[in-house]
Amino acid sequence: MPWSKNDYPASLKNLPADVRNKAIEIGNALLDEGYEEGRAIAIATDRAHKSEEGTETDKTEYHVKPHDDGWQLIKEGSSRAIMVEDTKGDLLSKAKDYVTDHSGTLVIHKQDGSVEQELYDQ
Repeated sequence: MPWSKNDYPASLKNLPADVRNKAIEIGNALLDEGYEEGRAIAIATDRAHKSEEGTETDKTEYHVKPHDDGWQLIKEGSSRAIMVEDTKGDLLSKAKDYVTDHSGTLVIHKQDGSVEQELYDQ
């Protein structure tokens, strides 16, 4: 059931109204995408705070995803890998540096393609 201004998770109760409303909007979108409720709450709250603070920008997303030869770093919307490594661990340290240098956001996926973690302020 979608959240509303009158019916939302208790963990959003103490947020300022404008941040809570933004978190509800973001959370509903994440739930529609299939995120689990707990994960959606955490992501929505974080994004709502950043949005209200004016710190969230249209940063480019870079994804760490499985690749035929191991793991790849790929820019959102691209089909070509920026770099490929045998293991996820080997790729992550290089990917974090690359994304930091390019002022992006890093989205780390699991082997099955689902999102494991999103790192902001890269």
